[in-house]
Amino acid sequence: MAALAAATEPQASGGPRPPVCLLVLGMAGSGKTTFVQRLTGYLHSQGCPPYVINLDPAVHEVPFPANIVSRYGLGPNGGIVTSLNLFATRFDQVMKFIEKAQNMSKYVLIDTPGQIEVFTWSASGTIITEALASSFPTIVIYVMDTSRSINPVTFMSNMLYACSILYKTKLPFIVVMNKTDIIDHSFAVEWMQDFEAFQDALNQETTYVSNLTRSMSLVLDEFYSSLRVVGVSAVLGTGLDELFVQVASATEEYEREYRPEYERLKKSLASAQSQQQKEQLERLRKDMGSIALDTGTATGSLSPVLDPSDLILTRGTLDEEDEEADSDTEDIDHRVTEESREEPAFQNFMQESMAQYWKRNNK
Repeated sequence: MAALAAATEPQASGGPRPPVCLLVLGMAGSGKTTFVQRLTGYLHSQGCPPYVINLDPAVHEVPFPANIVSRYGLGPNGGIVTSLNLFATRFDQVMKFIEKAQNMSKYVLIDTPGQIEVFTWSASGTIITEALASSFPTIVIYVMDTSRSINPVTFMSNMLYACSILYKTKLPFIVVMNKTDIIDHSFAVEWMQDFEAFQDALNQETTYVSNLTRSMSLVLDEFYSSLRVVGVSAVLGTGLDELFVQVASATEEYEREYRPEYERLKKSLASAQSQQQKEQLERLRKDMGSIALDTGTATGSLSPVLDPSDLILTRGTLDEEDEEADSDTEDIDHRVTEESREEPAFQNFMQESMAQYWKRNNK
């Protein structure tokens, strides 16, 4: 409750606090969608309804026609990848929806496809993740099936995947050990904290994979030391209070370590774009040189020389003083003078055309 209350408080600057985005990842069958549903119900019960984004195509029905597979002649995996790519091209609209909903929703829940590699290692997944992280506090929640991780080799596979996602996204990370209603997650916590206990469990395995796992377990000690782990049952709803304590801690970490880095990247990108525009204007200035504009006054005076950047900014318009100086020619009917110049030229053109016509016919 304290963590939820802190999320609803306004910022020190007085503006609304941006919503916290919880990006839910995990293997197929780990219980991600059930976890998101339970999380949604929990937040509603606490008077803090979330904004939910479902990127998982495994739904019974959708309120719009879905014809990606038949339209492009794709299979199930190709359809998921293509759908995600098309969605990423319109993700700026989703960002606007989140901004509009930030006064009502303090949390944004994003459920991702069960094919975890589709989102984690695809370009569209990277675009979505970085777009969220550049504007809102974003936390990655890796949902792990505890009942399938009682084997030390399977447990190590899950931890290696979690480690790869952490270094790929470079965002605050929480491991949610789901399905604690089937088996308690204390054994996994012990394996993470006690290297000897994990080695004893591996000694019961005699395969080559166990030897590889034993070697890799040494590498993950540093990963375990700073990892946030929470045991949750998506069916019973236990462990959610502890989860939001970890979410509050991860949000503080984002504001302290990750946001300054994203702000630095924004400034660096803006500086690079500004420098590129200056270089383009400089090349344009060298190509065009100095341009003098004739004001058309009786004295034949010339206007000040404008460089290309001035012409772009003013769109070729004169200053107010120049317009006032030309006000003495307002009594001239320019239409009459232009017609008087065009009439002889038109007559000459018609005479030449008629002469060529008769010349061709006489032949």
